[in-house]
Amino acid sequence: MMSLSTKKLIPAAAVVAALAAAGWYGWQSLRDDGPGEGFASGNGRIEAVEIDVATNLPGRVQDILVREGDFIRAGQPLGHMQIQTLEAQRDEASARHRQAVNAVAAAQAQVTVRRSDVAAAQAVVAQRESELDAAQRRLARSETLSREGASSAQELDDDRARVSSARAAVGAAKAQVAAARAAVEAAEAQVVGARSTVEAAQATIARIDADIHDSQLVSPRDGRVQYRVAQPGEVLGAGGKVLNLVDLSDVYMTFFLPESAAGRLALGSEARIVLDAAPQFVIPARISFVSSTAQFTPKTVETASERQKLMFRVRAQIDRELLLKHLQLVKTGLPGVAWVKTDRQAEWPPQLAPKVPA
Repeated sequence: MMSLSTKKLIPAAAVVAALAAAGWYGWQSLRDDGPGEGFASGNGRIEAVEIDVATNLPGRVQDILVREGDFIRAGQPLGHMQIQTLEAQRDEASARHRQAVNAVAAAQAQVTVRRSDVAAAQAVVAQRESELDAAQRRLARSETLSREGASSAQELDDDRARVSSARAAVGAAKAQVAAARAAVEAAEAQVVGARSTVEAAQATIARIDADIHDSQLVSPRDGRVQYRVAQPGEVLGAGGKVLNLVDLSDVYMTFFLPESAAGRLALGSEARIVLDAAPQFVIPARISFVSSTAQFTPKTVETASERQKLMFRVRAQIDRELLLKHLQLVKTGLPGVAWVKTDRQAEWPPQLAPKVPA
């Protein structure tokens, strides 16, 4: 037989069940039928901008400074890659830079030497020209004396030979000047080349310094660590992912609407988001994107009959300031419903008035 206490519990349980059923029915009625004409809705999930923190160069992960779920700030160090190889490359590049600087000094010294050779060759030219002038004067006197019979033909021939020899010596001296000037130009070209080598070595050092700087993984923006893709000690290739971050200040819901509803939406229009996990809250949002082309709705969003219709993808963006006030409560992946007004003159019903956590 049923006890007295059991008989008393049955009415109470029936009342609780009735209240729960009424609440569920009211929520389902809102989800299925909506607040009336002038409104449309679509199912979706809360999403946020995701960022992959990856290595710039191949290497071994030295350490990771954050854990999954940690909130991080822009510029915060997240981990390091091993840099022993880069440091060795930098030492080698620094040695090459010093070698190039010394080569510049040696080339400049060669320029000085070659310019001295030019000066010496020019002095030789002056000497040979003076000798030629003396030989020409002596030949002129010999020719005068030979016409007067005061000089022999042999002496005249010897003076003419001296003039020819002096002219040849002048030509040779001038050729040496030209060769010395060419040597100066070659030495100056070596200086330019040596300076270019110095600049190349400096650029190599700068590149390696940049790689060493990039070996410290930093957060590109505020957010939360979603996944640790790699672990310390793992060897990654260039572009290997180490962490996955989510920016909880850039959160939105993507949903689908038919052409009749999407065509009436304007960017910046008001929207309301109600999450399945917290139906007591109504999150205000604004339309930030409406697709320009239609597509078949994904199976996870609508019923089989609705999937046969072409739908437009719409995005409702949640206000950044509101998100920053409740970062600890923001979670991605939560399913819910987004409501929009298809009639600008329509008023939001009380059940869709914004209600956010205190």
